[in-house]
Amino acid sequence: MSSTILKALFSSQTRVKLLSTFLLHPEEEYYIRELTRLLHEQINSIRRELENLRRIGLVRARHRNRKKYYRVDPEFSLYPELRNIFSKEIQAESPVVSSLKKLQDTELIVLAGNFVGTESKVDLLIVGEVKKEMLEALLLQDPSLKNIKYSIFSQGDFLYRLSLRDRFITTIINDPRHLIVHNLIQKQIEEAQKK
Repeated sequence: MSSTILKALFSSQTRVKLLSTFLLHPEEEYYIRELTRLLHEQINSIRRELENLRRIGLVRARHRNRKKYYRVDPEFSLYPELRNIFSKEIQAESPVVSSLKKLQDTELIVLAGNFVGTESKVDLLIVGEVKKEMLEALLLQDPSLKNIKYSIFSQGDFLYRLSLRDRFITTIINDPRHLIVHNLIQKQIEEAQKK
């Protein structure tokens, strides 16, 4: 699903940006002027879309220090599904993920945990001959990724652990909410899982 599909589904560019902001940062509160700066959208369209989201119950508003603050309501009935859609969509297209895919000798990249809004021992699993320093430098490009937990495995070690049904590996690989954004070893994975 591409962001053009999201725009078609949700009809308004401003609404897509607001949904991404609220769903991917559920602990944050924002006021209108802050959102206009963050999202580079007109104040009237932000105001209109916030009101639409508040009316359906996805966003709550409260007054503090003479400002009206908005945040997502995690009790909203479709919250988990919407968060899942947006986190997968945004993360798959993020500049950091694009850079990860370009790393040489990378055979598998799985986004988990913070990337897709799940509880997981790691947020990023990489299989390949990737240098830790290079990966960390890449992750530092995005300040929101500074606390990302990652694991790097050589192909041999990864496939061996998979064939032994290693719980850590199988949990990450088999969770349907996790996102495989790069996979050059699908056949080897299937072979290892059959053993």
